[in-house]
Amino acid sequence: MRQAKGEQVRHELLPGQSVDLLRELHLVGRDGALHADSLRKLKQVNHLVQLLEPALRDVLERHPEPVLVDAGAGNAYLGFVLYELFLREHPSALIYSVESRADLVERGRERAARLGFTRMRFVHAPIGEAPKDLPERVHMVLALHACDTATDDALLLALRHDADHIAAVPCCQAEVAAQLKENRHAAPQPWPLLWGHPIHRREMGAHLTNVIRALALQSQGYQVTVTELTGWEHSLKNELILGRRVHREHRGARAELEKLLQTTGVQPKLIRELSR
Repeated sequence: MRQAKGEQVRHELLPGQSVDLLRELHLVGRDGALHADSLRKLKQVNHLVQLLEPALRDVLERHPEPVLVDAGAGNAYLGFVLYELFLREHPSALIYSVESRADLVERGRERAARLGFTRMRFVHAPIGEAPKDLPERVHMVLALHACDTATDDALLLALRHDADHIAAVPCCQAEVAAQLKENRHAAPQPWPLLWGHPIHRREMGAHLTNVIRALALQSQGYQVTVTELTGWEHSLKNELILGRRVHREHRGARAELEKLLQTTGVQPKLIRELSR
């Protein structure tokens, strides 16, 4: 089994990252070693943190009371790492971890109390119901592997709270693939050839979902970058959507989005909710 020990473990750490926190998160074993699965998880989280750092620095520098939201936080690994590296020394920064599983929320609260991470907040709710428990103004929204339309809920949360920055790593995406199957005769030829077979429909549905998400964010005034998260061996879905607010709206992107929706005949949850 591949593992890292001693100096090898320290080599994997980001500046300011402690072995004590990783042990608390069960990413480092009692023997002080990073075993295969935990080493992979740490590499994943740290790689994402490095990609998020410019946006995080921007939020912390520009806002006296910065608010971050980790939507669909799970075990809140990302939130704990961000707190230690970026938020602990900022006297008024808050990070909200939103999670629908009560056991994970309670575990997060207990862990934050043990660590003295006093400005971590844990919200027990589906992402779509979380806004009532959040401040009116949120500066950055993160969504790591929120499944299917839960990523749309996270993007809607960010838009409705006027977030400066958005970072989403989508997970499984089934909604648009089902719509392509149901409306397979709605799109003009030769478009339906792209999703005629189930495997192509699944892949095209996932790809189309993220293209629509990126265009929707652009239409709302965000500068969008879509990149691949390399080295994530456990997942084939390694797309990272980064958005930074630069305008109030972008009419050109809105026109492109409307044309794409009309041509393909799909209406993802994000679009339906924005149209209300």
